[in-house]
Amino acid sequence: MKAALLREWGGPLEAVEATVDDLRPDEVLVRTAATGICHSDIGCRNHAMPLELPLVLGHEAAGWVEAVGSGVTYVKVGDKVVTSPSSFCGRCVWCRRGEPALCVAPQWGRPDGSPRVRVAGNPINPFIGIGGFAELMVVHENTVAKVPAEMPFAPAAILGCGVSTGLGAALRTAAVGFGDVVAIVGCGGVGLSAVQGARIAGARRILAIDPAAEKRELARSFGATEVIDPGAGDPVPAVLELTGGVDHAIEAVGRAETIDQAFGMLGTAGVATIAGFAAPEDMIRLPAQALIYGQKTIKGSLMGSTNFREDIPTYADLYLAGRLKLDELVARTIPLDEVGAMLDAMEAGAEEGPRVVVTF
Repeated sequence: MKAALLREWGGPLEAVEATVDDLRPDEVLVRTAATGICHSDIGCRNHAMPLELPLVLGHEAAGWVEAVGSGVTYVKVGDKVVTSPSSFCGRCVWCRRGEPALCVAPQWGRPDGSPRVRVAGNPINPFIGIGGFAELMVVHENTVAKVPAEMPFAPAAILGCGVSTGLGAALRTAAVGFGDVVAIVGCGGVGLSAVQGARIAGARRILAIDPAAEKRELARSFGATEVIDPGAGDPVPAVLELTGGVDHAIEAVGRAETIDQAFGMLGTAGVATIAGFAAPEDMIRLPAQALIYGQKTIKGSLMGSTNFREDIPTYADLYLAGRLKLDELVARTIPLDEVGAMLDAMEAGAEEGPRVVVTF
C-alpha cells in the first residue's frame, strides 16, 4: 500500500510503499477512502506529542472494512466506518461510566508493542493507532464507528475528530439547553461545529466570534444569530453589551488569551467550555471571586466528551436528514501525494477553509 511517512520532526512527508501485518483477533483492516487534515497532524509533525518516528500521520479517516479479526463482532466486511482517536478499552472506570473519551487505556497499539505496519520490513507508528494518510489502516475494533451505507466518505471522515469535538463540546460537555445564549470563540472546523451543536440544542442566540469575515459568514449559515469581529480588540465588551453575559462560551481556538475571553463573556452561573487544543506551556489567569460570587464554571472538553460509537452514527443521520452541514466544511479534496504541501500551507496560515480532505 501507499503511505505518507514522516521520518524526522518538522520534516517532509515521504511517499512510501508499506505493508500491513496479519490481523489479531480484535483488529480490523480498513481500506481508507478519505482522511481529513487536522491541526493535530501539524502539531504531531512538529513533535508536540511524545511519539516515536517514523510515523504515519492522519487520524480523521473513513473507509470500508476489508477484513476482520476472528474475535471482532461489531463490524463485518463491507461496512462503512469512521475512525476516532477516542479508541477505548471498555474496561476502565471511565468506560464503565459511559465516558470513553476519558479512557485510561486507549487501544492505540498492540499490548506486546509489535507493529501493525512496516516499511521495508521496519516497523512504523500510525498516529494514535490510526495512520490515516495511507491506503490501508489496521486498527483495534474499538477505534471504529459504523455509519450508514449511503453516507459519503469525505463528510464521514471529518466526523471522526473536528466535527465531533465541536458538536460534542456544545451537546455533551457544555450541555447547551433550549433557549440558552451561547458564544462561540473561533470559527474553524471545531467552532463551526459547535455553532451547529448550539443550534441543534435549541439555543436562542448564538454569537460567533472570529477575525475572518468568510468564517463569520459561514457561521451565520450554520446557525449563528450574530457575529463579532474581534480584530478591533477584545470582544468581551461587545458580547456583554449585546447579552449581559452568556450562558455558555465555547472556546475553539486553543490560546490562553481566548480562553480568558471566553470566561469573561459569562453571565451569572455561566459555563466556559474549552475545546481548543492549547500548547502545553499556555497558562490562564481567572478572577477568583467571579467563580464564587458569579457561580461560574470553566471546564475542559476532550474530543467533545464523545461517546463516538453512539455519537458518530447519530451525526451521520443528522447529515443525511439535512440537519447537519458537513459538505460546507470541506473546502476541497486532494490526493495523498499533496498532503505534505497542504500541511506546510496550513502551518503558514494559508488555509482554504475549515477542512481539506485527502481522498483515495
